[in-house]
Amino acid sequence: MAEHPSFTLAGLLAVGGTAGFVRTGSRPSLIAGLGLGASYAYAGYLIKGNKDYGTELALGNSILLLGSAVPRVIKTKARAPVPLGLLAAGALATFYYQMKVREFRYGV
Repeated sequence: MAEHPSFTLAGLLAVGGTAGFVRTGSRPSLIAGLGLGASYAYAGYLIKGNKDYGTELALGNSILLLGSAVPRVIKTKARAPVPLGLLAAGALATFYYQMKVREFRYGV
């Protein structure tokens, strides 16, 4: 079941990056959305197949998502909904996948 958040975030990031590009012409949004979405999809594939480093990849993606949201929230002074959504998604995914990494690695 740990693959579901990865596949969900993969779809949301791909759609969000594409929407950002269509709406404002932002190529970085398109590249980041599709790139991070593809990385989340690959992590979900690894997790679903019970292969090595799936949860670690998902955790790394989540930290990257969280880290990219912080400057946007600061820049908009926490008034824009998209950066706040990215911050919340990144924080929740980071928390979830760090628990999964600890669970798989240490049996806790």
